[in-house]
Amino acid sequence: MGRWDLTREEQASLLAFLKALVQTPSLSGEEGNVAALIMDEMQRLNFSEVKMDAAGNVLGRIGPESNDGVMLNSHMDTVDVSTSNHWTFDPFGAEVDQGRLYGLGACDMKGGLAATVHGAALLAKRKADLRKPVWVVVVGLEESSEGTGTRCLFEEDGMRPDHAIIAEPSDLQLVRAQRGHMELRLTVKGRSAHSSNPELGKNAIYDASRLVFGLELLSEQLMKDPFLGSGVLAVTSIHSDAVSRNAIPDRCEMIIDRRLTAGESEAVVLLEIERVITREAADAAVEVIEESVTTHTGKTYRARRASMPWALDERHPLVQTALSAARGVGLRPSITRWQFATEGTYTATQARIPTIGLGPGDPSRLHCCDEYVALKQVYGAASFYAALSNRLVGEE
Repeated sequence: MGRWDLTREEQASLLAFLKALVQTPSLSGEEGNVAALIMDEMQRLNFSEVKMDAAGNVLGRIGPESNDGVMLNSHMDTVDVSTSNHWTFDPFGAEVDQGRLYGLGACDMKGGLAATVHGAALLAKRKADLRKPVWVVVVGLEESSEGTGTRCLFEEDGMRPDHAIIAEPSDLQLVRAQRGHMELRLTVKGRSAHSSNPELGKNAIYDASRLVFGLELLSEQLMKDPFLGSGVLAVTSIHSDAVSRNAIPDRCEMIIDRRLTAGESEAVVLLEIERVITREAADAAVEVIEESVTTHTGKTYRARRASMPWALDERHPLVQTALSAARGVGLRPSITRWQFATEGTYTATQARIPTIGLGPGDPSRLHCCDEYVALKQVYGAASFYAALSNRLVGEE
């Protein structure tokens, strides 16, 4: 048995915590109960410091007192239950079947969350000699506004870690890059008229339909990167306004979800869409969505729905150290990337902290019925977080 392997008792303790997490609902902005549960667990495991910040993020420290060191980052919120009548397992039952724990958030990402808490606790249990702290941070609002919780850690709490490890699901593969994410609102203006005389108006839906077709063509021409893959554009919502059902709509609004690959920027994304608008001669405008989000502590922040892609070179010392640490605890990760957005969008692109990711769970199981996480992966992830943290800030 290796130094960072979990004993049967430690596995049972981790499983009990994970079950409690999944059994506790924690929609974005409603994470208070699960935050209290996490703090109680950190205190039970003898963390050096446990606290909650003004934004409702939970912070637990192992090792000496400072704001640098290693940050193990996860989020405590989940999406809502989708089509609950299609679930075979109770979304909040945390049932274990054939080595898998089922439930809402089991994969995204309470499995990774539980593994960071218990993985860091191993450092204290095994009496690791740490020259810098290991911070386990668990943020809220990730599902509704990725990066906002972590931004608060840096801008309000003064956190300045040397390394960031994101525990989002990766099937225990090592992530060194992530596509960017933008949410855009495209508004088309028309002119109202009675539907018996449509020629007196200008139908915003008709103009919008031409733009949708143009955007579909644009989606097939986006930049491609050998590692991160292609950019993605999808119209995900359309809504029109008219004074009545027998009136020509004078406004139509659509939401565009845009995933950015390497080499793409916010300016490029907006310009491409503006060219479609110009080509179709539509009276329309596109903008990045900005909205207010409220934490479970009642604090409100402005969130701008634009995050850029990031990538850490495969030869970077953090990547190579992570590979070595993973192999040291019996994992055999390949190097991959995330197609979806994570809190790494802030650490890597705004704070410019070397960032990688590795977490339990199959990324294809996100936001779907009968979500699950393999317990073997959860235990393996906990061992990895302890081993990597010790290599980065330990005295071995």
